[in-house]
Amino acid sequence: MQIGSLQLATPVILAPMAGVTNAPFRRLCRRFAQQGPATPGEASLFVNEMVSARALVEGNHKTDRLASFDPDESPRSLQLAGVEPKYVGEAVSRLVSEGRIDHLDLNFGCPVRKVTKNGGGGALPYKRKLFAAIIHAAVSNAGQIPVTVKMRVGIDDAHPTYLEAGRIAADLGVCALALHGRTVAQLYSGQADWTTIGRLKEAVPEIPVLGNGDIWEAGDALAMMNETGCDGVVIGRGCLGRPWLFAELAAALAGQPVPEPPTVSEIVPVMTEHAASLQEWFGTDRGIREFRKHTGWYLKGYPVGGKTRGLLANVASMDELEWILGKIADAPLPPENRRVARGHTRGPQNVSLPQGWLDDPDDDALASPEGDSAASGG
Repeated sequence: MQIGSLQLATPVILAPMAGVTNAPFRRLCRRFAQQGPATPGEASLFVNEMVSARALVEGNHKTDRLASFDPDESPRSLQLAGVEPKYVGEAVSRLVSEGRIDHLDLNFGCPVRKVTKNGGGGALPYKRKLFAAIIHAAVSNAGQIPVTVKMRVGIDDAHPTYLEAGRIAADLGVCALALHGRTVAQLYSGQADWTTIGRLKEAVPEIPVLGNGDIWEAGDALAMMNETGCDGVVIGRGCLGRPWLFAELAAALAGQPVPEPPTVSEIVPVMTEHAASLQEWFGTDRGIREFRKHTGWYLKGYPVGGKTRGLLANVASMDELEWILGKIADAPLPPENRRVARGHTRGPQNVSLPQGWLDDPDDDALASPEGDSAASGG
């Protein structure tokens, strides 16, 4: 799949996830992706966490740290969020002029209240003039850096936005679109509506369309692409605790046998590698704290027992982690647990929006003077 100047050997993209898709996790996913069939181009595309355009422009230290990569990471892919064209354009210009990125994704799908209440994320495409202005600001300042858009179906069932937003973005020079087949109101509940992905592909046949939602194993990606005609997939919650999913996807999409899920004894060295990488990236204490949430995802569906899960959720050092993991008996993943959900499952929700947001889709006024949050990470 071609996205601007980027050629992807496998049409798979790691979705940006707050507190998850930092450099250590991207490095791990990339390593597994490279175990797939040898083909020209980048194995897949691994997107950094979402960062705020305004915070980046204002030099927020946390944001600048979030927007960093391994020295040898390539391509360097970053997702940007913002509700003001001015800040988006300036942030993109700065990222490009400093040579910090090879690919830019724009967030128009975040369902989190602190984002939508300011008119950002999945709420923004409803304001089509403002949406177009932000797209134009990004594309016009990106130069040769490919710009893509990730979005949801709409605010709720009564306010779908994806088809019109997709057409606007394609006309303004976006190189690819990714659609999560849920509304903002759904959050992560119910089933993703893959038919919306097929409709978007029909509406913008000239650029790649990638589908997102409910891809838990390699067979799901094949099913989505066959059912919708989309050009590739975006992997979010499906790879939590499953970085080897990228190797499985590479095999499946190349028509080769998909490896069996690892056993517990095969997962243990991956977990210790991930924890050590987080400590190297964040420091010893914070690194092990950051790893705690991953322990539940790695062992989800495996018969390891509640006591062990509790110990891992409070692990305080690498020595303790290795001791706990060394006590777990080897076991395969039961077939019935291969598609077990990981990460967020909450929803539906009442969407938090600025006052009067739904009154006029052609009103391009900002939600508030503080509209573009100075916070990052989704």
